[in-house]
Amino acid sequence: MRQSGGHIAVQSEPGSGTRFEVYLPAVDANGPAADPPGLPPTRSERGVEVILLVEDEAMVRRLVRTMLEDHGYTVLEAGTPSAALAMARGHRGPIHLLLTDVVMPELGGRRLAEALRGERADISVLYMSGYTDDAVLRHGVVEEVEAFLQKPFSVVELLQKVRNVLDARTHGARDV
Repeated sequence: MRQSGGHIAVQSEPGSGTRFEVYLPAVDANGPAADPPGLPPTRSERGVEVILLVEDEAMVRRLVRTMLEDHGYTVLEAGTPSAALAMARGHRGPIHLLLTDVVMPELGGRRLAEALRGERADISVLYMSGYTDDAVLRHGVVEEVEAFLQKPFSVVELLQKVRNVLDARTHGARDV
């Protein structure tokens, strides 16, 4: 929120519930908003690859899917690792990238990636998580070694990380 120039106000009273007010900066109706300060501008190229998105939070999954599809990617969406494995097995074409949450019921992102790589050795993997670094390390993903995206992230951050991981495929590396 701060990165975009906004903030959130929270009011909570026992027995009365909680109220969240989200304040975002106004956008000029005459043109597109500029990228948030401190972030590099978005690339103009559009993706053409197929991404398997695995996220157990439905709202986050829909938002990420929309971000990716709005930029040309084909998204296969699953809410659980078992659904993702079934989807991958039923998909006849290539799946270029697995974009998966680290902490999920059933397998978790790391074990899901290992299972998919057993069937699709050329798939790239990008992990995402909203948990602290310690929780991510306990689930077997080390930020310095593998492609990782910390939640919350902006559209620009998501698209740049996805593009970097996909581009690394053509240069011999699987994860960035």
